[in-house]
Parts: sequence; C-alpha cells; structure tokens
Amino acid sequence: MKKLFSLLVIAGMLAFVACGPSAEEKAAAEKAKADSIAAAQLKIDDSIAAAQKLADSLAAAQKIADSIAALPKK
Repeated sequence: MKKLFSLLVIAGMLAFVACGPSAEEKAAAEKAKADSIAAAQLKIDDSIAAAQKLADSLAAAQKIADSIAALPKK
C-alpha cells in the first residue's frame, strides 16, 4: 500500500509539472513584457523631452530678464 501511495504521489507531481505554460502562453507573456518595456521607455522619452522644453523656456526667460536688466535706467 505504501508503494502504491508513493507511486500515485510521484505520478501526481509529474502531472502537475507537465501542466506548465504552453509555448503560446510563454510568447504572450514575452510580448506583454516587451510592450510594457516599450511603454515605459516612451514615458521616459516624453519626460526627457518635456524637461528639455522647460529648460529651453527657462533659458529664453533668462535672456529676456538679462535684456531687461541691460536697459538704460531713466
């Protein structure tokens, strides 16, 4: 009886391991991972572009402030 029970437990474990993800499921998971990485990279690129635009605006504002400061006083 003990041998039969051990055999059934081993067979059950093998059946459980054999029910892993299929190739399609693995491919879908990889695609989802790649899509997530691409979306995150797009957000990073957008943030960098926004920061650069802000830096350019600040530089333009500084030029205006410098021009105003350089005006002759009355």
